[in-house]
Amino acid sequence: MNRFVFILIALTLSPCQIKAEIYKWVDDKGNVHFSDQRPRSPNAEQVKLKINTYQGVTVDNSIEDVGPKIIMYATDWCGYCKKARKYFKKNNITYTEYDIEKDSKAQKRFKKLGGKGLPLILIGDKKMSGFNQESFERLYPL
Repeated sequence: MNRFVFILIALTLSPCQIKAEIYKWVDDKGNVHFSDQRPRSPNAEQVKLKINTYQGVTVDNSIEDVGPKIIMYATDWCGYCKKARKYFKKNNITYTEYDIEKDSKAQKRFKKLGGKGLPLILIGDKKMSGFNQESFERLYPL
């Protein structure tokens, strides 16, 4: 019983969220520095990171309208690309996939589209960076 109470107290007192900040500044010699500690430099600025994850999918307008097709830019090793493939197969969704590591033309199109996260999925005039079912179904209702 005592162990249970100790674990419960430890969990209650431990931080639930870890927060990391990154700072960027340029020194007198023009060198760019990054740190997780706020520097004394008056021109230091906090870097805002936008990370695409399974929960943090972004949907934006695309510079290319692919019509009713679905196009996915991906890699073999990408876990979220695998989740998208599995979802497409399970729901009999036809799509065209381009591997940005094996196809230099696909890599150029990926960059032109502003690709930063994988997979990059095009649906109509929208692009989705990352993958999760809910975000995809908002763009492509079954």
